[in-house]
Amino acid sequence: MARVTLDCTGLPCPQPVLRTKETLEQGAVLIDVLVDNEASQNNVVRYAQNQGHQVEVTALPQGHRRITIAVVANQTADLPGRHENRCEIPEKLRLVYVISSDSMGRGDDELGWALLQTYIQTIKDIQPLPEKIIFYNSGVKQVTTESGALEALRHLQTQGVEILACGTCLDFFKLKSAIKVGQISNMYDIMNSMTSADKIVSPY
Repeated sequence: MARVTLDCTGLPCPQPVLRTKETLEQGAVLIDVLVDNEASQNNVVRYAQNQGHQVEVTALPQGHRRITIAVVANQTADLPGRHENRCEIPEKLRLVYVISSDSMGRGDDELGWALLQTYIQTIKDIQPLPEKIIFYNSGVKQVTTESGALEALRHLQTQGVEILACGTCLDFFKLKSAIKVGQISNMYDIMNSMTSADKIVSPY
């Protein structure tokens, strides 16, 4: 399988990512993925880059985009002496925070909202920093204009923490246009991030 074109226009999230993943696993080395919205573009690009592949995005008429993915072969297994190193540095702990509500704990909603703002603002002071923070359900309100945690989340983002917000949840609460930090994500990204984490932390 050499070059493949995937027409993912009109497909709901996370179908463009899943079709891209399936095609890569089938052995394609060059893929053109056609999408018709920014969320699908960002999801496909992020997935391909996380796999170590080269990605190029081309704007097309009527708001469509062509995402060209060139597979980069992994040659590390063939490096001489790779298995002779007995002093390898352990990999960084893959820590993921999951925030699935706009309130912390049970009881008074106003108090719970305030506690959650403080919780997020305190993440920067706890080591190690998470690899990702995932927001879904009403938790996505924390990445929008009504949140008091935006400055803290922007700071974490500058420190390399990936902020992912469920696109379906943002649509449900009609908040997609209000997002101020992070990236709009999908269920595949969320599940993949959680299953590949070494540890998941949640304030509930």
